[in-house]
Amino acid sequence: MKKKGFFAEFKEFALRGSVMDLAVGVIIGAAFQAIVNSLVEDILSPILGLVLQGNFSNLAFSLFDGSVVIRYGAFIMAIINFVIMAFVIFLIVKGINALRNRGKKDEPADPTEKTCPFCQSQISIKATRCPHCTSELK
Repeated sequence: MKKKGFFAEFKEFALRGSVMDLAVGVIIGAAFQAIVNSLVEDILSPILGLVLQGNFSNLAFSLFDGSVVIRYGAFIMAIINFVIMAFVIFLIVKGINALRNRGKKDEPADPTEKTCPFCQSQISIKATRCPHCTSELK
């Protein structure tokens, strides 16, 4: 059996379907991130700033005579931006799933009950004798 060369093994690995799918996912994810960032930073955050009357990112306090600055406002804005982004992504994914499932018909579940032909009672689909009238079932 002939041993594969290093580059042949790398080519086989790199062109494997799952690696290519992952690469496409990362590229599309980066492009999608830019869209969501723009939506949050350019549209939703200014609206939120109007409602809350300002921007929290400038809030800070200093320690040790100003040598250390704790910018807790920037942290609060990062949390708010994260929540907004997560909500926007949730809505987009929910919308995409709704569109994807729009054309699909729900398949009926397998029946778990049947009707006894003698007494018309509902009984288990696996029953060989009716528990109500004790008739033998085919």
